[in-house]
Amino acid sequence: MFSVKFWGVRGSIACCSVGHVAYGGNTSCIEVKAGDHRFILDAGTGIRMLGKELVENDVRAIHLLLSHTHWDHINGFPFFRPAYDPKRRLSVLAGNLKTYGGVESVLARQMQEPVFPVPLDAMKAIVEWQDFDAGDAFALYPDVQVRTAPLNHPNGATGYRIEHAGRAACYITDTEHIPGHPDEKILGLIAGADLVIYDSTYTEEEFPAHIGWGHSTWNEAVRLCRMAGAKRLAIFHHEADHDDTFMDAVGVEASQLWSGAFVAREGMEIRLDDPVP
Repeated sequence: MFSVKFWGVRGSIACCSVGHVAYGGNTSCIEVKAGDHRFILDAGTGIRMLGKELVENDVRAIHLLLSHTHWDHINGFPFFRPAYDPKRRLSVLAGNLKTYGGVESVLARQMQEPVFPVPLDAMKAIVEWQDFDAGDAFALYPDVQVRTAPLNHPNGATGYRIEHAGRAACYITDTEHIPGHPDEKILGLIAGADLVIYDSTYTEEEFPAHIGWGHSTWNEAVRLCRMAGAKRLAIFHHEADHDDTFMDAVGVEASQLWSGAFVAREGMEIRLDDPVP
């Protein structure tokens, strides 16, 4: 089996209100199941509930792949229960942190007093810290290949392509496009992918007021997916001010523009071996 499950779909900050129920209010966290292997993309607040399920199902080996370490992508990490269990094995990887002292150093700083009372070394499951350069390719297992690409975001970020059993899922967040100039690195990464998860924080109308913030639009995502021959697009990293009513409208408009586009919701699971609707 090759599947993707959304545990957190928001960007910037978690939001809890009656207007954020249908799509969810947790920040970025995605679970990938590739055969017997489990991978996590980002450690936003959604990782807390994912960790609970991994413990209940006694999953012992986990790889956490970080796009970057802005707060909304790591602030669930201290609440990831499997990381504290020495019977489990957790590997943490990042592609943009060598110039900041490496991923271990960065995550340790968010778990130092007086910011947080539990230190990083309490996480007895962590057996590996791996810093690579965005653009590298590597195999996590013989049947799981990973390709990466640098993204246009303050302090840098990394896009991922995970390949298994002839299928590919891509995770492209956070990134800012240049209107009229498709990002060739992203096009190469998502070429022919079965699923592309893309930073769609803003609408086309909102985007000009946020140049330099490091985010993109669902319209650009559709353009890139069509150019690259991708099969499906998950609109992701929802702006906190975009409530359920707003996201409903985005979903309708996006699916009318391209039938392969849909809005990601917490709890949604996509089988990559299922036919495209």
